[in-house]
Amino acid sequence: MKDQGRSTRKRTGGRLKPLDKKKKHELGREPTETQVGEPRYRTTDARGRNSKIRALTTDVANVTSDGETVNATIQDVLENGANPNYARRNIITKGAIIVTDEGKARVTSRPGQTGQVNAVLLDDE
Repeated sequence: MKDQGRSTRKRTGGRLKPLDKKKKHELGREPTETQVGEPRYRTTDARGRNSKIRALTTDVANVTSDGETVNATIQDVLENGANPNYARRNIITKGAIIVTDEGKARVTSRPGQTGQVNAVLLDDE
């Protein structure tokens, strides 16, 4: 999330001068908003010597049920608690409920951070 900093104005309406410049640790990026589609990935630098693999689009999920994990194809995003518009736009985030060929599943990973979709099968069918 981007750090927007403090207000540029006082309570009285007067202008405030900046105290300091932006620091490296205050760096933020736009959210990835992983969509359903042909798999595409992007690698970005992270703090330290680390890097993150961001899933821009994906149609594969690792679905776990009763301790067994299988690869499943994502067909649709049914519901997304992060934002109601995300379900309409087929955007996958952590906590989203997706429809796979194995059944409905809840996403437990963060595809925009880890590059993969891990999900747990729901038994409300």
